[in-house]
Amino acid sequence: MQNGSVVQRTRKMHSDIWQFRWREKTDDGRTIYRRRQIGTVDQIQDLETARKAARLLVPELNARVAKSTSVSMTVAQLCSHFEQCELSLANTWRSYSTKTIYKVYLKRWIIPKWSERLLSDIRTIEVEAWLRSLPIARSTCAKIRNVMSVLFNHACRYEFFDGNPIRLVRQSAKRRSPPAILTAAEIRTLLEGLKIRERTLVFIAASTGIRQSELFALKWGDINLSAGTMNVARSIVHGFVGPCKTESSQKPVPIHPLVCEALVKWKEQSLYR
Repeated sequence: MQNGSVVQRTRKMHSDIWQFRWREKTDDGRTIYRRRQIGTVDQIQDLETARKAARLLVPELNARVAKSTSVSMTVAQLCSHFEQCELSLANTWRSYSTKTIYKVYLKRWIIPKWSERLLSDIRTIEVEAWLRSLPIARSTCAKIRNVMSVLFNHACRYEFFDGNPIRLVRQSAKRRSPPAILTAAEIRTLLEGLKIRERTLVFIAASTGIRQSELFALKWGDINLSAGTMNVARSIVHGFVGPCKTESSQKPVPIHPLVCEALVKWKEQSLYR
């Protein structure tokens, strides 16, 4: 990806103009410079305004350049483009936690295996066999498969490639063994062995089932003790406070009277009320 540059050009018979310049590679490997007029100095008064106007051309430029070289685009190049466009802090399409998880799957699994492969060389059966050979949980394999599918959808969206070979990859997310579910007696034993702060934390988690990122981001203002409800308004991941993962997560959550009682006791001792 490139951002180009903006320069002012002098003309003898007319007003000076602002030009947007960028470079492209020809089929024989030579680098040539392209330019496009943004406007005259009468229309655009200063360099900063001209740069803002030029930024509108950057996505089109990168898409066109990438399209011209898409035949030789590797998975590593696609991952780099995807991270810059979709996983940056400025992009609000996905939550911070989702973007963090995507980066982990790209770095740990997808890039080490497929980075040097051309998009055109990726085969459905090969990906399916690779996922089945990984010594990890099926649910993790399913997430890797989904991230790869998102990658190829990104390639199609920017016209780097014309298909998604991951669409037909079969990968079950079914557990190999049933999860361990604590009984009421086991939860009671667990709570009895904890101090009041940790006991309150575990009590909320066990009785509501909210995500840990949402649990850690709770504030006293989110708790309505008289109504017996809790508003999940935000999440915190790696110190970054942001919105909840889904809109449904933000609905009021009912809390049991015993949980309300535990919260009241904790508030009496907490330094932050």
